[in-house]
Amino acid sequence: MRRYARIAAALCVAVFLALLILAYEFNPSALSEPGKVETDAVTMALRVLIWRRASREVIPPAPGDWKASVDQGDKLYGVDCGDCHGLDGHTPTDEGRWMYPRAANLVSIQVQHYSDRELFWIVKNGIRLSGMPAFAKVETDEHIWNLVKYLRTLPPNGSASTP
Repeated sequence: MRRYARIAAALCVAVFLALLILAYEFNPSALSEPGKVETDAVTMALRVLIWRRASREVIPPAPGDWKASVDQGDKLYGVDCGDCHGLDGHTPTDEGRWMYPRAANLVSIQVQHYSDRELFWIVKNGIRLSGMPAFAKVETDEHIWNLVKYLRTLPPNGSASTP
């Protein structure tokens, strides 16, 4: 029995030392880009948290008139989103490039794989410690839906057309 206790204690000490070394080597600077492991881990955790929240909260229905919704979303995007994400959704402004994490590329596969409910939840509630503000107190649910519908019309990277 004592042998198992010693092994467990040694294992705990080894894990503690490994975490201490990792913490000591961790660079919290926002100047350098995070590594693949850090990016993948945070992205996966964020996707799960957003999916969980969006699937459990009551989200109002989207407006029925798709064309009018997209037109209104276009106007709102320039005011609410373009300051960080850029007017094309994938070329961030100076503010978007220098925040950490960087402003998301809204036409990327990662963003476009979110469901409409998840995008609605993100825009309405924001994402803590990411620079993504919550718009629930400044925009109506209908306006947030208009933004979501407009995001779906953004042209892919490198496309010269406008939505």
